[in-house]
Amino acid sequence: MAVDNSAKGMRVKEFIETDTAIDARALQSHLNGIQNAFQPFRALTDDFSTDAADGKLAGVPVTVKDQICTRDFNTTAGSKMLEDYRPPFNATVVDRLQAEGAHIMGKTNMDEFGFGTFCTNSAFEVPKNPHDTDRVVGGSSGGAGAATAAIEYPHIAVAESTGGSISAPAAFCGVAGITPTYGRVSRYGLIDYANSLDKIGCLAKTVYGTALGLDVMAGKDRNDTTTVDRETGFADTLDTDVDGLQIGVPAQYMEFEGVDDAVRETVWTAIHELEEAGADVEEVDLPRLAKGYTVPAYYIVAVSEASTNLARYCGMRYGAEGDPDRNGFNEYFSEIRTAYFGDEVKRRIMLGSYARMAGYRSKYYLKALKVRRLVIDEFKQAFREYDVLAAPTMPMIAPTFDEAAELDPVEVYAMDTLTVGPNLAGMPHISVPCGTVQDMPVGMHIIGDHFDEQTILNAAYTYEQQ
Repeated sequence: MAVDNSAKGMRVKEFIETDTAIDARALQSHLNGIQNAFQPFRALTDDFSTDAADGKLAGVPVTVKDQICTRDFNTTAGSKMLEDYRPPFNATVVDRLQAEGAHIMGKTNMDEFGFGTFCTNSAFEVPKNPHDTDRVVGGSSGGAGAATAAIEYPHIAVAESTGGSISAPAAFCGVAGITPTYGRVSRYGLIDYANSLDKIGCLAKTVYGTALGLDVMAGKDRNDTTTVDRETGFADTLDTDVDGLQIGVPAQYMEFEGVDDAVRETVWTAIHELEEAGADVEEVDLPRLAKGYTVPAYYIVAVSEASTNLARYCGMRYGAEGDPDRNGFNEYFSEIRTAYFGDEVKRRIMLGSYARMAGYRSKYYLKALKVRRLVIDEFKQAFREYDVLAAPTMPMIAPTFDEAAELDPVEVYAMDTLTVGPNLAGMPHISVPCGTVQDMPVGMHIIGDHFDEQTILNAAYTYEQQ
């Protein structure tokens, strides 16, 4: 029996607990229509098989951000540099998803190497927001957000966040998106942006879908020494009892000058609904979460690590190549990188190389690491008093492409003020849709202490069920 297309937003749990099978032909037609309208992904195969192995995700369609390796299928990281790269192996998360019966149906579009807030920096087609195709989808996991919003079938989108790359598209596209604690999910097979910041998470129409995806992907991996062995089972233990839950609302986020008044009001309304459900809400002053601390520290750490990671793309081992016999190595190296890297990639390489230069390393990079420690301490202090922190996910609704194009790089970087703090600290966080402004989605960000994903999932689930 085919899934009823009118059951838009159907909980993944309800789908899994029925005998309903996905109609392959109907799904393929639906996906073709989405691709034509929104350009969010490339199909992994021409047909959709329903003969998946038995498991938690038996038959569930899954898309994978194009920064995560899939065996023998192009993994480009949104860059012309890797346009023809076919990994000889799967990322750990891909193997784990397939082992639980998931069908990997496509790779989602993204900002080149994860560098962007709006997903307008892809070397390929730019995805459009399903709610309004004149607006951006959020980055860098923009294809994941667009696909999740547009696909009418149960679906989980695997994505990655360095400074807000899951939360931004979740908020702009009106879906749920969880970024786990650093080390909760293996990064093996991820094309790195910044090693100490990258985290693989997922998006879904519902909080349950994100919990289910995280359950399957999480866990210790011998190929990634940063991973830890912690209990999961988040989906099975989702709870709507928030009686006595202590919610802190950081003044530095809620009163940030860049937050649109209508967005702020919408998020406050959502927080008060949690309060009506039994939670205790209090504003809290967390000065080290202000833009002047988190944004500079984050970008210095991120671009420094990125410039190191991108040095491998020299046109000799994998990715784009030229004729190395024409010039010396330095000229060849420069020609390849000039031709195949986009403008934002070049900008971040130059910024990162400068911050790591002798004489500047202690002035910028090492100082940024010290600020990062202070930000972690600020969060830790807050979580001694509060179970979660709540704030807007993004300071505005998804801007139009024209509006986004008018912003200079510094203004774009400032857009990440509300998301870089928890990412810099490696804290788990989830964005959940909490209303609309001008008919566009608004996201509420719920942040938790390290390895306390269950609490933020429960809070988000409770709001979702109100």
